[in-house]
Amino acid sequence: MPITLRPALPDDIVALWALRTVAVRVSCATHYAPEQIAVWTASTVPPAYAAMLAAGGGIVAMQDNAITGYAMLDANKQEVDAVFVDPACAGLGIGKRLLAALELLARQRGIVRLHLSASLNAVPFYAAAGFVALREEAYAHPSGISLASVAMEKALAAA
Repeated sequence: MPITLRPALPDDIVALWALRTVAVRVSCATHYAPEQIAVWTASTVPPAYAAMLAAGGGIVAMQDNAITGYAMLDANKQEVDAVFVDPACAGLGIGKRLLAALELLARQRGIVRLHLSASLNAVPFYAAAGFVALREEAYAHPSGISLASVAMEKALAAA
């Protein structure tokens, strides 16, 4: 089945958050303690998601009418907010396609440098896409826990 990309819609929020929760439970288990993952995945959808979607900052990967991944751009912060792929679809290049589409969206909006806070398991993915690690940091998750992460950035070529 081919993978297609489309803009994320406000009606997608529940499905996106469910996919994110599964992805965190599976993909992050290699780098974070079960207690951290339990709190991390119990958090609710942040209000910023609706705002990013309303601003056209979300991209969804579809395969046979099912969401297989998504990416979110916070244009105000010039930040990659999220790239998540259904673990059952890992290794198909979906994350790479989503990130490339998000970078194009950012360039079209005049963003010349993207930032992100990468979970430890995602650092190699972002590095392979040209992001450079700036520093290790503790990400203050909205749930109240602190997650080890890596601040990264990438200069974008002109659109």
